Amino acid sequence: MKKCSFVEVGPRDGLQNHSRVLTLAERESFVRRLVADGVLEVEVGSFVRDDRIPQLAQTAKLVSKLQKFKTSKGRQPFFWAFVPNVRGMELALETAIDGVGLFVAASETFCNKNVNRTQAELLLEIKNILPMAKAAKRKVRVYLSTITFCPYEGAVRPAKVKKLVRNLIDMGVDEVSLGDTTGHATPLDISKLLAEVLKVAPAGKITMHLHDTRGLAMANVWESMRHGLNRFDSSLGGLGGCPYAPGAAGNLATEDLLFALNSMGAMKSTVDLNKLTKTSLWLEKQIGAKLPSKVLATFRKQS
Repeated sequence: MKKCSFVEVGPRDGLQNHSRVLTLAERESFVRRLVADGVLEVEVGSFVRDDRIPQLAQTAKLVSKLQKFKTSKGRQPFFWAFVPNVRGMELALETAIDGVGLFVAASETFCNKNVNRTQAELLLEIKNILPMAKAAKRKVRVYLSTITFCPYEGAVRPAKVKKLVRNLIDMGVDEVSLGDTTGHATPLDISKLLAEVLKVAPAGKITMHLHDTRGLAMANVWESMRHGLNRFDSSLGGLGGCPYAPGAAGNLATEDLLFALNSMGAMKSTVDLNKLTKTSLWLEKQIGAKLPSKVLATFRKQS
């Protein structure tokens, strides 16, 4: 069994859809706590206009504040940020961010609903951004959404996703994060999808981004591992959702992922799960809502 790793996406993907807008100091504290708990990769924000997503405003200032981690001893954390377009990439390159995330969806309608652009336009944007990132030695991941189901178009064919993955790999992206945006996928869906995708991309280039809307995220993690994948996106406490996918619940909870993989001896993690769960309780106070993590629910009862 391959040892697994994960990217903590709570400070970006998790917060962007939450009604409570954290202050810059609270967001900084969130990331600092994660790193102190042993999390090594964190998506910290997004280089979009502050008025578009106020939950992620002032990401450049946040990245600047977080660079103090880079002077500490030990293994250095890796910080990701989302960029929507070339202008966002230009802003990102004015900071010391380590890597950037880009977006496209397998569903044409979802592309339009999400960013009001066609799939072809988004692919061209990715193609234009890649040379900028490579020249500056920044890693690039692409979030490929609606991999099995679109809330507007219905089922998505694996062949369609396969074609997009091949295109992205040929462009030179470092990894493709396959997003079960609605949490609609079953292990059978994931099996059929990966049987096609892995014909055109090595497992090491694929990350799974799973939502737990129907309680199948961990089952889909296991199915992904059976196909040789060992890298996953997760969000502290299961924070998140998607404003363009009605009814979609939060991301796979980081605590639940770590508990399962640690129990199986499948996680190469430095994370202190007990400390991380306490950070989830802290986060609940900041956002004023309970988080859906199952491990967190058990922790509350024992506290």
